[in-house]
Amino acid sequence: MPANAIVKKSALWNPWHGCHKLSEGCMHCYVYRGDARREVDSTVVTQTKSFDVPIRRKRNGEYKIPSGTLVYTCFTSDFFVSDADEWRSDAWEMIRQRSDLNFMMITKRIDRLAQCLPDDWGEGYDNVTICCTVENQSRANYRLPIYRTSPIKHKIIICEPLLERIDLTPFLIGEWVEQVVVGGESGYDVRPCDFDWVMELHDVCAKNGISFWFKQTGAKFIKDGKLYHVKRQFQHSQARKAGINLL
Repeated sequence: MPANAIVKKSALWNPWHGCHKLSEGCMHCYVYRGDARREVDSTVVTQTKSFDVPIRRKRNGEYKIPSGTLVYTCFTSDFFVSDADEWRSDAWEMIRQRSDLNFMMITKRIDRLAQCLPDDWGEGYDNVTICCTVENQSRANYRLPIYRTSPIKHKIIICEPLLERIDLTPFLIGEWVEQVVVGGESGYDVRPCDFDWVMELHDVCAKNGISFWFKQTGAKFIKDGKLYHVKRQFQHSQARKAGINLL
């Protein structure tokens, strides 16, 4: 399911919280920023009180999360972080049980996928979208060959935060990717995103008939050689005004 698809119902499920910075895109992680304000150590991965949210029921026996909901999964951690290995099988069981929900997760650890899948995964669950983050060319070169050959039914490439020009053409994305999502970096003391880089990714998607979503400009946005400082509340709306999304 494309990340910007029109969804009537959505929910957030964070079965565990905390992570370890892994690559360049993690430098200004929003989870670390939020935890710092609460004096929480983001490097400690803990199971959350929301662990069993997908299978919780109301008093009348109905699931609290209704059928057809898009469930944003593990957005304050990484679903494949090694610290959560002991809990993941139970999480997969809930995902299997709620085949009527659509689960979406984003990972920088696609290289751990094979050792983290359930026994009945096969070519992937129909109700699971696993997105792979590539923030620069180095990460694209390492992660995308793994991602391309991984048994996943629904694949989305996340170029966010976009830190430099990325060439996706060597990976033949028109054959296996549903969507490319692009966004600049938010927060303080962030690295700039250049609109030229965004448009190059847009053009590759247009050529290959792939959905494209320019999600946000980021706090520092370069267009026509000029640097703009964009306030957080306007970063998504300014991206939309570019009018370059391909649905």
